[in-house]
Amino acid sequence: MSVGLSIHELLTPVAVIDEAIMENNIKVAQEYFDRIGRNFRPHIKTHKIPALASLQTAAGAKGINCQKLSEAEVFADAGFTDILITFNMLGAARLERLKALNARVDLQVVADNSAVVEALAGSFDADRPLKVLVECDTGGGRNGVQSPADALHLAETIDTCAGLTFHGLLTYPKPASEAEVQAFFAETIGLLNRAGLKCPVVSHGGSPSLFESHLVASATEHRAGTYIFNDRAMMRAGMCDLDDCAMHVIATVVSRPTETRAILDSGSKALTSDLLGFADHGFIVDYPDATIVSLSEEHAVVDLSGSRNRPEIGDRVRIVPNHTCVVANLFDQLVFHRDGVVTRMETVAARGKVV
Repeated sequence: MSVGLSIHELLTPVAVIDEAIMENNIKVAQEYFDRIGRNFRPHIKTHKIPALASLQTAAGAKGINCQKLSEAEVFADAGFTDILITFNMLGAARLERLKALNARVDLQVVADNSAVVEALAGSFDADRPLKVLVECDTGGGRNGVQSPADALHLAETIDTCAGLTFHGLLTYPKPASEAEVQAFFAETIGLLNRAGLKCPVVSHGGSPSLFESHLVASATEHRAGTYIFNDRAMMRAGMCDLDDCAMHVIATVVSRPTETRAILDSGSKALTSDLLGFADHGFIVDYPDATIVSLSEEHAVVDLSGSRNRPEIGDRVRIVPNHTCVVANLFDQLVFHRDGVVTRMETVAARGKVV
């Protein structure tokens, strides 16, 4: 057991979480949603740890958001009963498991096309109907119906299915697009009202848009995941400062082949190759002018040519990841600390749950 050790005594690479920063991130976000009178549904794909979801719901969050069925099953096993899965469900084996999950918890899913709706309708019945939200593309360019008229048509299709219940609308928008989201939602809700369809849930989303959620007046809830840890992408988006980043990957300098090159023991299996639009692979807190220029599986290559201070072999560095959600899924456990002293380890219970 590592409890009581300094985080600087841990074997590297290791992902560590500052408890105080994480707790403050949870508190600040929940206070915002309480203030604007909106439900907050955290996305657990960031941490995949039931104990952290319990902290979020204890603070006032309403239910949880999972991305995949297998994630939702892990959290249902841990006692969570209000679960939204934001991914189209297809395939007989998956739908059989989805039906079993629906029998255990208050479940909601999404659909953005008639094929998914038909598959769901063929698997569920009126004895235990499944709640379905219509996913809308409000500019994010990913899943979603393309217009309010399309949203109405799919909602009407859902409403005709005995085993399904139309439960509302959902979007994952591009950042800073609150006006476009509100316009799409408002028009769609107007169409639904004229068609006599109730719309209990209007779900907005995203950590980059978290503190602008009040600008989407039609929304009844907001979903966000990254905010609990924050990362370099959230810093770039203006969502947080460096001091709000709870996760660091601690790595060791294992080689200095040249004056201007260092090698860390944190390759793509610890830092991820997901750049999220950055030109490099994370921010080195201790050497802010150094650049992680490339990753192989176990090695990170650091360019020190722009850095006045340069680490020596054996030194440890702290890295803020570009994308914390992916990093959490790379480790069996996350290590938690206060003031650099290990407080606990938590198994990443839904690690690898991608079906």
